[in-house]
Amino acid sequence: MTTVPGRRSSTFTRLLRHGFTDPAAAERLLDLPALASVRTDPVLLDALGATADPDLALRGLVRLVEAEDADERQMLLDTLVSAKPLRDRLLGVLGASEALGDHLARHPRHWQALVMYEATDLHPGVAEFEHELGGAHDPDTLRIAYRRCLLAIAARDVCGTRDVAETAAELADLATATLRAALAIARTAAPADAALCRLAVIAMGKCGGHELNYVSDVDVIFVAEPVDSSEESKAIQAATRLAAHMMRICSETTVEGTIWPVDANLRPEGRNGPLVRTLSSHLAYYQRWAKTWEFQALLKARPVAGDPELGAEYVEAVSPMVWQAADRENFVGDVQKMRRRVVDNIPADRVDREIKLGPGGLRDVEFAVQLLQLVHGRSDATLHSGSTLDALRALAEGGYVGRVDAAQFDDAYRFLRAMEHRIQLYRLRRTHLVPEDESDLRRLGRSLGMRTDPIAEINQAWKRHASVVRRLHEKLFYRPLLDAVAQLAPGETRLSAKAAEVRLEALGYADPTTALRHLEALSSGVSRKAAIQRTLLPVLLGWFADSADPDAGLLGFRKVSDALGKTPWYLRLLRDEGAAAENLARVLSAGRLAPDLLLRAPEAVAILGDPQGLKPRSRNHLEQEVLAAVGRAEDAESAVAVVRGVRRRELFRTTAADLIGSYGTEENPAEPDHGALVDRVGNAVTDLNAVTIAGALRAVVREQWGDTLPTRFAVIGMGRFGGHELGYGSDADVLFVHAPREGVDEQEAARAANTVVAEMRRLLQLPTADPPLIIDADLRPEGKSGPLVRTLKSYDAYYRRWSLVWESQALLRAELMAGDADLGRAFIELIDPLRYPMEGLGEDAVREIRRLKARMESERMPRGADPTLHTKLGRGGLSDVEWTVQLLQMQHGWVEPGLRTTRTREALAAACAAELISGEDAQTLDEAWVLATRVRNAVMLVRGRPADTFPSGPRELTAVGRYLGYEPGHVGDMLDDYRRITRRARAVVEERFYGA
Repeated sequence: MTTVPGRRSSTFTRLLRHGFTDPAAAERLLDLPALASVRTDPVLLDALGATADPDLALRGLVRLVEAEDADERQMLLDTLVSAKPLRDRLLGVLGASEALGDHLARHPRHWQALVMYEATDLHPGVAEFEHELGGAHDPDTLRIAYRRCLLAIAARDVCGTRDVAETAAELADLATATLRAALAIARTAAPADAALCRLAVIAMGKCGGHELNYVSDVDVIFVAEPVDSSEESKAIQAATRLAAHMMRICSETTVEGTIWPVDANLRPEGRNGPLVRTLSSHLAYYQRWAKTWEFQALLKARPVAGDPELGAEYVEAVSPMVWQAADRENFVGDVQKMRRRVVDNIPADRVDREIKLGPGGLRDVEFAVQLLQLVHGRSDATLHSGSTLDALRALAEGGYVGRVDAAQFDDAYRFLRAMEHRIQLYRLRRTHLVPEDESDLRRLGRSLGMRTDPIAEINQAWKRHASVVRRLHEKLFYRPLLDAVAQLAPGETRLSAKAAEVRLEALGYADPTTALRHLEALSSGVSRKAAIQRTLLPVLLGWFADSADPDAGLLGFRKVSDALGKTPWYLRLLRDEGAAAENLARVLSAGRLAPDLLLRAPEAVAILGDPQGLKPRSRNHLEQEVLAAVGRAEDAESAVAVVRGVRRRELFRTTAADLIGSYGTEENPAEPDHGALVDRVGNAVTDLNAVTIAGALRAVVREQWGDTLPTRFAVIGMGRFGGHELGYGSDADVLFVHAPREGVDEQEAARAANTVVAEMRRLLQLPTADPPLIIDADLRPEGKSGPLVRTLKSYDAYYRRWSLVWESQALLRAELMAGDADLGRAFIELIDPLRYPMEGLGEDAVREIRRLKARMESERMPRGADPTLHTKLGRGGLSDVEWTVQLLQMQHGWVEPGLRTTRTREALAAACAAELISGEDAQTLDEAWVLATRVRNAVMLVRGRPADTFPSGPRELTAVGRYLGYEPGHVGDMLDDYRRITRRARAVVEERFYGA
């Protein structure tokens, strides 16, 4: 074709119009002698333009024509332009699969397999494929025959003759025929082995389920028995050799490539177990050792090759165990583990392109269907299907899944499988990644019928269907539960009450009967409130089930809904603010403390919908609110009631933020820096308690003395309070100091100060709906025997004359928390020389501190407590770390300013910076201190009361584990990790504190 320079030929323009992306190269190919007889035929150009990739189709056609013998070449071209069925099939395959184009170039006569189809050719089964593979006598001829069959399947697929489910079934039937042919080759090669044993091949996974991909591992299990009087051990050895040879025939790469890997890792004990077992050996394993996922895998077991009677015996024997799996003791825990997507091993840059394992991917659909089969299949044999789509249809017909949901799930699954098929078909490689290259995306979109803007259309359709799967994944489990109790549409098939209870129990609800009553109370009726609840509950139930105590979560949600159901903003908040509903579900199902705080004033749920709501408020902000409220109150009791209400609200804010940060949500992963979580809680609770004490102090003074107390008064925080390390269950350790105002009698000042303290403590501990704040002054001079309040001069006199080394150590945590700032600063100046003595501690003082620590370890550990798991006094626990850090502070604080802090972690970091302790040792101590603190916080969150040890109840222990980041079933790992981390810390303590 010649054209005027600078002008495009009419062919070039037509090629562009027909979808060629490189019309210049296409024009050159059409000019080749091989296509001389058809280059101007408009039918050919139209047919090429209808393929997924016209450029690829033309290149493949040229290679095929050039590979043909000269006398066959013209027949191919004549048939191509005259027979539309062949034209559509051949060019359709060449435009969708580079790999099959390569196969045709090596075996050009195979195009004739596409010339015409008989009725059986349109719906081939195992028998037809066995006939096609019948002439194969070695691995190479088997590969050639297999690809010829695959060529025909691909042609029917790309031309739309067969839908995606039918194509997957054909691929599974072809795999069955191929396994039989491979086993026949292996038996022919080893007739002596074949004579010794009966061997059956059981297909698993997608092959067993009749839903195979173009390129996929074919999962199998082998079962064998001796023939007649053969010795069992010799028969199993012979069967193992046959099975291994069969696997090699399919898996190994020859000059004709490979077929697919045969994977036997689903067998008992996986790759560590024998390749072949007898039937009795299989059954013994499944009865004693098998895990829930293994029974889930057996859902798809199907005999496909070898001895048909033995294969049928195997399936008949294991089937009852599959359908009884939901009765197993550990089924709920296993289900909770399986329900979490296994995406951790997918590289971060691939997660968003994973069509199988990613969020909203094929695995979500398959898992959801299989779980529902396991739960309900024990009482309904119609659900006993290995096919995902057949099982989904049966679930819908039985009322186990809503019909609309099932239809949407079916549609999404078919689309995602079609995408997967076309992605793999291109190069016949095993992949589940959506391509990034625009040319690949364009081919993929066009292969699925998207021609206007294939790249944009395929991305939009993929995201839409993945979103449907994500949205329905949880609702598929829970929406039928609501239909079972809501009773809105008479005559519609719905879940029975018994089936609903079975499902709830399988998903972790300990009391499904009560759970159903809650659902009925929340969702029944035709009110707008009930309608919104029916929208919310399917998702909320899934989040509850994801926790350690789903029943508590649902009960808490009902209580909150009962309290707030009539307020217009509550359900609107949960429906419209995406994070609010999930945050509420996490908070309600994670333990007792946060729900108790919320249910005392349910309107605090609004905090969960505010993007800034979970951030702790500053002490200044809180103090302004509290003091303003005190100023408006009529008396001290009502003022402190308001103050305690603020404290309760802010405690809820802190617990909610802690739980959500520890658990993570769908949008925001869990906080990886556990030290930051601990510091956030410690600072928030400390600020809150300081403000509460300041408000109570102002209220008491205002009621009895007006604006001015006869004596200046300050509250000094001690212990964890002074160290900004308070947990949820911590008392507020304090010292009270006062200084009479000018002209005021000392006795009058002392009476006033003691009255203030007594009234503050009373008001902060009055039985009310709000949690009390216990003020503990036992760290004062002379302990419980000494006066509750002292003047600054009295403290000075005592410390100069009587102070013991432990009191100087306790003062390391002293910090002003409320009251007269100048007086507080004067107190701090008074004690600094005691806690940071010049030249550090003498040897006697160090020995005394070590003696006190050893005595405390031996005398104060509760009877029967496990010292390896006691967070405060146990090995490597809080006391060990804090006394080690405090010894460094007292020895070096006089010369190292960074050590002059009340906070353990700050002091430890300063000691490391000053090279007083190695970075490795500092890290070891810090890790143990943070972990022990988190365990104490977790126990309080879960149980609603403080404790220094792990709870003994399995549900509470699991809840503590979830807070700490351990999945269900990994409580043992949590305890082992705690012991390991604290054991290492204790080794550092032995060296750094005891000088061992």
